[in-house]
Amino acid sequence: MDRQQEFVLRTVEEREIKFIRLWFTDIQGYLKSVAVSPAELEGAFEEGIGFDGSAIEGFSRVSEADTIAKPDPSTFQVLPWRQDDEQPHSARMFCDIVMPDGQPSWADPRHVLRGQIRAAAEQGLSPLVHPEIEFFLVESLDTGGRPPVPADGGGYFDQAVHEKAPHFRRDAITALEAMGIQVEYSHHEGAPGQQEIDLRYADALAMADNIMTFRYLVKRVAMDNGVRATFMPKPFADQPGSAMHTHMSLFEGDENAFNDPDDEFQLSRTARGFIAGVLTHANEISAVTNQWVNSYKRTVFGAEAPTAATWGMANRSAMVRVPMYSPGKASSRRVEIRSIDSACNPYLAFSVVLAAGLRGITEGYELPPQAEDNISEMTLRERRALGYRDLPTSLEEALREMERSELVADTLGDHVYEFFLRNKWRECREYQSQVTPWELRANLDY
Repeated sequence: MDRQQEFVLRTVEEREIKFIRLWFTDIQGYLKSVAVSPAELEGAFEEGIGFDGSAIEGFSRVSEADTIAKPDPSTFQVLPWRQDDEQPHSARMFCDIVMPDGQPSWADPRHVLRGQIRAAAEQGLSPLVHPEIEFFLVESLDTGGRPPVPADGGGYFDQAVHEKAPHFRRDAITALEAMGIQVEYSHHEGAPGQQEIDLRYADALAMADNIMTFRYLVKRVAMDNGVRATFMPKPFADQPGSAMHTHMSLFEGDENAFNDPDDEFQLSRTARGFIAGVLTHANEISAVTNQWVNSYKRTVFGAEAPTAATWGMANRSAMVRVPMYSPGKASSRRVEIRSIDSACNPYLAFSVVLAAGLRGITEGYELPPQAEDNISEMTLRERRALGYRDLPTSLEEALREMERSELVADTLGDHVYEFFLRNKWRECREYQSQVTPWELRANLDY
């Protein structure tokens, strides 16, 4: 037993933890959980916890259903919920999913992301990630298919507007930091009920774990405050959607590999190649970074959501923005991917973005000229005249791009790639079969 496992066992005993929740994520990004008692924890470290993988979407077929969840002790954290004695008595750990022979499960999103982290390490690089996570607080999720009611009427950076949940952000940040997830900023976003909480940078795998924890905590804190949280990309037709603007940088040891003080934009060849790779493969990876039919309701109509595969210095309408908050600070040189939404599977989304960026570095992709105009206000004809390549406007279009992508297939592996496509084509067909209220209003009297 290693030191981390010993630390977990000792902490469980000292803190009188009664339940340890073992978490993992399915291919679509839904959080799964199994609880074990302290008495079973040592055995879980040694042998894992067996479960029926065929019952989890995309994990395994009935003929190969035996699957094992191996807890990762480095992810152990005590959950902040307090009981009657004012003490927390539950903890969580993320798991790696393995097969009975001990080999990693090809369906495990953590395993997919680890593959890209290893690919970066082979080039001497390590990725750091810092997301800005947007979401909505609404009065209820049980709306019968009608638009939800936002929990407040506030706008961008408004203060004290949480009519239904005045203490929500304070409680959410307290819960996050109690679990070791550091918060940089939080504020009200532009739409009524819309919030943003920015997490402090961490390595890519830890950040994906943090995002899954973030979603769980935010939903729980919202319930405790008498409202509900939704990460749906665009729940309101007349308001902006929820993005997860993701800042990324690559480090070589302690040095930021994206920084070059002699470049006009302070961007190294590594940074330029990374941006060029993300832009070149933007359409291929879109189905993963924006995985729902609803995701494209956010991106098609702009409002600071990217509509074309472009980059720019501090241009918030571009798909990739190079922030200029601290122009003289080498460690802060990073790129911001603005296409990703808050309802992605973070393990898979980070994987395909890293794969695209690394391909651009290794193959020496040339970075095109930056976009200086407000792209979201341009017509399709204007964008094409300037040579901008539009991003997919529907999940169907994104899936067709993904089907042609050798990069995405190699990154996700055959199992995840095939299941993801099959599952998302089913979602498209189900959506296309619906007759919407808009159609009835527009066409019923024809």
